Amino acid sequence: MTTDFLTQAAGARAAAVALATATRATKDAALEAMADALLAAEPAVLAANAADVGRARAAGTEPALIDRLALDPARVAGMAAGLRDLRRLADPVGEVVRGWQLANGVHVDQVRVPLGVVGIIYEARPNVTADAAGICLKAGNAALLRGSSSAIESNRAIVQALRTGLEAAGLDPRTINLVEGGHAVTDEMMTARGLVDVLVPRGGAALINAVVRGSQVPVIETGTGNCHLFVDSGADEDMAREIILNAKTQRPSVCNALETLLVHADIAERFLPQVVDSLVNHGVSVHGDARAQALDARVSAVPGDNWDSEFLALELRVAVVGGLDEAIAFIRHHTSGHSETIITNDAAHQRRFTAEVDAACVLVNVSSRFVDGGEFGFGAEIGISTQKLHARGPMALPEMTSTKYVIIGDGQTRR
Repeated sequence: MTTDFLTQAAGARAAAVALATATRATKDAALEAMADALLAAEPAVLAANAADVGRARAAGTEPALIDRLALDPARVAGMAAGLRDLRRLADPVGEVVRGWQLANGVHVDQVRVPLGVVGIIYEARPNVTADAAGICLKAGNAALLRGSSSAIESNRAIVQALRTGLEAAGLDPRTINLVEGGHAVTDEMMTARGLVDVLVPRGGAALINAVVRGSQVPVIETGTGNCHLFVDSGADEDMAREIILNAKTQRPSVCNALETLLVHADIAERFLPQVVDSLVNHGVSVHGDARAQALDARVSAVPGDNWDSEFLALELRVAVVGGLDEAIAFIRHHTSGHSETIITNDAAHQRRFTAEVDAACVLVNVSSRFVDGGEFGFGAEIGISTQKLHARGPMALPEMTSTKYVIIGDGQTRR
């Protein structure tokens, strides 16, 4: 490993040791100071971001990715508000998950503790820098933040502001670290077992798969969002159209946006042209299977017959299915395990869908855009975990801790 990364990781380890025993008052004061410093640095952050966005536009970057990269005063204010929201949340460190007394008088508690040093590898969105730093801090962890080169100037300005806040609150600035360098540094993070306790990749499928396959450090996998929505034959069709539009168009470049629409064959002839009208009027390009294309000439073939990837743009796939069984089978075959939705007024179908669909979040009659730590009331989130071990769904404060057992006796020995 390079001297620079070793020094940075060792510094983060030292900061994590001290932070693990910091009081809630100390951490909350740091979050408030970080929010203040970020707002004070807004001109510098926006200037840095303008340089990143200008470079991306010159390189011909897609509009959806530009949207992820771009900051404005509202988004900077949102980052600061996210830090302050965390301040108001309970401190997970020290929480007793469960406790019991043994017959011999020994008392056992399972207690939440920080993970230690958390490495986060992410793409584009510089707001992740503030969110991840704040969550790690509140959960007692030091953060190694490996953002993409496309947002390097923005991330430098944000981390500088956050470190200013840390120092103002009397905490070690090495609690928050921006990891810079080429692909070799990412490889170093993935092999830094003993220095880095856990890695969290957040981005596209290629990034996530590279980290999962190449890491020697334990990984919490955040997944891509090939999110489906099934409109059942008994659905409220007006409600369905509103939810589809919100899930697809409210912010199409994020992982909880709708990517694939399934329509029950019994209502498709009537419902599909109506929803295509609404989608097209909102600038959405609609692709579909043969049955969908036959019902509306505006529906084109699915590019590359690819039903598995994210568009992250104003594009949507549509398939007509024979009923609930076919919808569930389709989702099982194509799901990324993120968020899957049914629009129905049939209670039995609702129960079957929620029981049989395997995803981090299963929704009934509500937009998948609500799959978000902030919307769940968790505060900011690290990402949406689509794996099944340690964490699943929005990863907020409790998910950024581990546990240990504290056993207290008064001289008992085992026979």
